[in-house]
Amino acid sequence: MFNYQNVPEDQVEYLAVAQVEDLDDGQRLLLEVDGRPLAVFRIAGQYFAIADVCSHDDGPVAEGPLAGFEIECPRHGSHFDIRTGKVLSLPAAADIPAYPVRIVDGEIQVGIPREDV
Repeated sequence: MFNYQNVPEDQVEYLAVAQVEDLDDGQRLLLEVDGRPLAVFRIAGQYFAIADVCSHDDGPVAEGPLAGFEIECPRHGSHFDIRTGKVLSLPAAADIPAYPVRIVDGEIQVGIPREDV
């Protein structure tokens, strides 16, 4: 899987997914953007976005328990860092995609890789 946070700005398209006031600290928002299941988190005033797909079985991961920046897959217990998508425990062995997030005029925007580059 790929950490899209490292993709140059000109290779992502930022799409508005919510307003800042829609997501309180410690909350998550599950949504689909461009056909991709995503989860956006607000933790300690920072925003993070990951693919809502466990690399172990392709099921949703974002409904699992969250402790700090670590989410646990609700089915098999794999842990991932929501800041980077990095896998932290088995049975998953691969990272999940992480996406850049920015705030513009009160909008939460997630950077999705452009397909034309």
